[in-house]
Amino acid sequence: MTAETATEEVAGEQGIWRIDADRLWDRLMTLACIGATPGGGVDRQALSAEEIASWRTMIDWALSAGLEPSTDAAGNLFIALRGADRDAPPVLAGSHLDSQPGGGRFDGVYGVVAALEVLTTLAGRGVRPPVDIVCVAWMNEEGSRFAPGMMGSEAFAGVRSLEAVRAVRDAAGISVADALDALHAAFPALRRRPLGFPVAAYVEAHIEQGPILEAQERVIGVVTGIQGKKTFDVVIEGERGHAGTLAMVERRDALAAFTRIATALYAEIGGHDDAVKFTIGRLQVEPNAPSVVPERVTLRIDLRHPDNAVLEHLGQRLAALCDSLAAPCQASVTPLVDAPSNGFDPALQQAIAQAAERIGQPHMPILSAAGHDARHMAPLCPSAMIFIPCRDGVSHAEHEWAEPAHVAAGANVLLRVLMPYVGAGA
Repeated sequence: MTAETATEEVAGEQGIWRIDADRLWDRLMTLACIGATPGGGVDRQALSAEEIASWRTMIDWALSAGLEPSTDAAGNLFIALRGADRDAPPVLAGSHLDSQPGGGRFDGVYGVVAALEVLTTLAGRGVRPPVDIVCVAWMNEEGSRFAPGMMGSEAFAGVRSLEAVRAVRDAAGISVADALDALHAAFPALRRRPLGFPVAAYVEAHIEQGPILEAQERVIGVVTGIQGKKTFDVVIEGERGHAGTLAMVERRDALAAFTRIATALYAEIGGHDDAVKFTIGRLQVEPNAPSVVPERVTLRIDLRHPDNAVLEHLGQRLAALCDSLAAPCQASVTPLVDAPSNGFDPALQQAIAQAAERIGQPHMPILSAAGHDARHMAPLCPSAMIFIPCRDGVSHAEHEWAEPAHVAAGANVLLRVLMPYVGAGA
């Protein structure tokens, strides 16, 4: 069967192709067993033994469908439906396989398995596209083990150097370099692609991670863009002292300085407007002893806003507040992530909406409040995202859930959006 014939059949009123919904769901549930938690969630962190096991499963599925797995120096996994021109820029679709420590069964992994299901469906039809159509699983999107996140897509896009990525260490002192080398050693026969090869287009399917689609009774979200994000490490340095002998006026209490700073940040930064998202998500107190005045507090700040000018202003104000309110201690603010808001390709947004209409699924435009690897692909090539609802908007939690019908609908939309690339100019 030629690609042209495939496109005609997929477009025909009586011949619309669909993915195998049962196979897609079964594979999602199979991967959910790798790193399964007692509460029904998943702990499959980046470059862990669990992620290596998920790679083995994905590669087995790929090979059984006649697809071609490969990787790159940043630990991104690629699975290709081979095209007629192997040298032409391929079309990519995917997301990530890693999870939060107490994450759910769908965040990230849905986009990867949906892309694999589309390729498996096309391969089963005997389709050979003009260019490679590639499923991708990006390395360390979550940033829970190695910070910051999105390391694989950032290295691919040239946003962060591979050397900088490899130098990062986790809480146990293990470097990304060592973990990456262990990953590659587990798959010695896997072909290596060059890091950052040209891409014709990128589409990422994902659960919404918010309540809007469910509340609006829409199955497909046509993602217009991703709000901007900044993250910071803040270290407040004071002086250790005896809790029973050191007078209050003589103390350089890092935790007391933190309470002043945190109160001001929540009021001024978090209260700036209804669109801002401000979070202190990690806190470490040293020495963390009951009768010792704290000498150091380390915190991680997550700041988001859809307006880049506002985001920049708030980031500068945040640093100023930390500096001015720390005395008699000292505060240092280290920027980690600086990701401006971005928009997605209008033509691909239209294709997603039309695909949803064609298969009878209600849809709406929606801004992504969470960050995704698609952020880093958007400057490289036409890029877009497809959202499906998640129950109560819950994500990054063990009870994260997506309905099987919605899971299938998103994959069927992805299939239709990719068909023009399969169909030689169709």
